[in-house]
Amino acid sequence: MSTSSGEQTNRALQPPAEHLQGIVERVTYHAEDSGYTIARLKAPGERDLITIVGRFPDIHAGQTLRLTGYWREHLKYGRQFQVTHAQETKPATLTGLEKYLGSGLIKGIGPVTARRIVAHFGLETLDIIEQSCSRLVEVTGIGEKRVAMIEKAWAAQQAIKEVMLFLRGHNVSTTYAVKIYKQYGDQAIGVVSKNPYQLATDIFGIGFVTADTIARNIGIAPDSDFRYCAGMLYVLQQAAEEGHCYLPEPELIERVVKRLALPDSPVDPVRIGELIAQMAEEKQLITQPGYGDLAEERLYYAPAFYFTEQALASRLASFVRAPVSVDLSRVQRWIDRYTEKRGITLSEEQRRAVELAASSRLLVLTGGPGCGKTFTTKTVVDLWRAMGKNILLAAPTGRAAQRLSEMTGQEAKTIHRMLAFDPKTMQFRFNEEQPLEAQAIVVDETSMLDLFLAHSLLKAIPPEAQVLLVGDVDQLPSVGPGMVLRDLIESQQVPVVRLTQVFRQAAASHI
Repeated sequence: MSTSSGEQTNRALQPPAEHLQGIVERVTYHAEDSGYTIARLKAPGERDLITIVGRFPDIHAGQTLRLTGYWREHLKYGRQFQVTHAQETKPATLTGLEKYLGSGLIKGIGPVTARRIVAHFGLETLDIIEQSCSRLVEVTGIGEKRVAMIEKAWAAQQAIKEVMLFLRGHNVSTTYAVKIYKQYGDQAIGVVSKNPYQLATDIFGIGFVTADTIARNIGIAPDSDFRYCAGMLYVLQQAAEEGHCYLPEPELIERVVKRLALPDSPVDPVRIGELIAQMAEEKQLITQPGYGDLAEERLYYAPAFYFTEQALASRLASFVRAPVSVDLSRVQRWIDRYTEKRGITLSEEQRRAVELAASSRLLVLTGGPGCGKTFTTKTVVDLWRAMGKNILLAAPTGRAAQRLSEMTGQEAKTIHRMLAFDPKTMQFRFNEEQPLEAQAIVVDETSMLDLFLAHSLLKAIPPEAQVLLVGDVDQLPSVGPGMVLRDLIESQQVPVVRLTQVFRQAAASHI
């Protein structure tokens, strides 16, 4: 077993390493996902129990540990030993053996059974369990069925230790080692030895850069096809962070060659081209013919980007096709009364936007600063209220949601909060199977929507609802793949109203 509490911490700031040995008295806290642990240790020569803090893949009361770390003073909890490395040792006393076996570590052995086993075999107990487990039937109260249970549980514990020893032996931090073991179990050594880049696909929190470091420590060659293929997906991910859902083939090759080249290992672009074709054939990449200025090129997507883009396009198309039944003359009369009562005048563009919001399933409202998007949005919300609709308001950020709330007089939420994002499952509670309860939805600052968030949002909107998307393509862009608002506008497939008249400069205007 080994542990690293804060491998990211600047070690130059840590005190000199010290050593501590003792028996785990109890585990106060243990996080299954990260291995972060707070435990109490009984150490020789220490009157009181010692609090130890670190990352342990597996820890139980009764374990004898040899620890490396340093002492620190916690403001609230006092003196603690911060563990940077831990090694489990066999209990050296009969009492230690009893506590170790009776801790619940091994299924089939409780405190009473542990006492009987140790009384029968003495200090040879662990050797007997490991090498001659069938002899446990010599102990009163243990039959063959329980022996089989104990043997299986013991083997599982040894597998954990073997995996952790292998990973730590190749400089894999305990934080990542815990995640790797949780994902693959006793298959972890085989997976990591063959293709450590699989970790970047399978384990949240481990990306290409980390997998590449592990691969070097394992001894994977820098010109391995595994590395090149994983590198291509990584390059597409980097491009997505720039807003691109795909890359044309020449640019993909150029980026991969540049990103993966090492001083002593240049990358052959011809080989990369061959692997791109192979990955496309195996559906690890999706390829589509180019269009427009890229008509002569093949475009390459990571599968998640391509299929999400297609699903989003399909969802949008279904919204656009769905008819809306509305008496437009009544809407126009309402607008007249609304503006007259407030002593204001809507521009032709604003009036058209309000009418289209009432008569369309989906409308995009765009325009630069000072063109009246805010007032137009408020007018649409007031109209929908007058029509008796249940309205939800949302925006990508908390600040934008606050502004939308102040402007409309109704609570607005972030999109993640509206869709009820669960950080444990990394999923939204509201989706196509459990849609939002709303008849009309306004989303502001939609220039910040990336491909995946836009898809999650559209999936959760009931098909009978009406949607107003508001944003300025020249302002804050998305931080993920896709420029959804810009693409929507340029597609010419959805109703769009672009406000162009600037009101902030007009002294006579109250809008």
